[in-house]
Amino acid sequence: QARLVESGGGSVMAGGALRLTCTASEYVFKNCDMEWHRQAPGKERELVSSIHREGHRIYGDSVRGRFSISEDRPIYKQYLQMNNLQIEDTAVYYCKATCYIFPDIGPRYDVDYWGQGTQVTVSS
Repeated sequence: QARLVESGGGSVMAGGALRLTCTASEYVFKNCDMEWHRQAPGKERELVSSIHREGHRIYGDSVRGRFSISEDRPIYKQYLQMNNLQIEDTAVYYCKATCYIFPDIGPRYDVDYWGQGTQVTVSS
């Protein structure tokens, strides 16, 4: 079972920056696609950014050009660098892993794992 731990959240003024860290495991980095999601009060959870195993990176429209996702694979960490933060970026940020299971019998199936979340608060 995969375990994901987020860190790096906090409070910052608009225009500031934070770097979030998702600490995972060798299993996750070898078998899973990893994503960052966020959920603001009263809103649905949304995709912020993702890295697929082949290296393809995806960014949500609202963060493209301001946020950057990266990995330090030898220590099983994924980072979300958030620059020029805006008030609307205030949310709980979650690390998610979608892991691909190939059983001996039967088709592939996917399992999702979530971290506990880290709060990001941006004020004016």
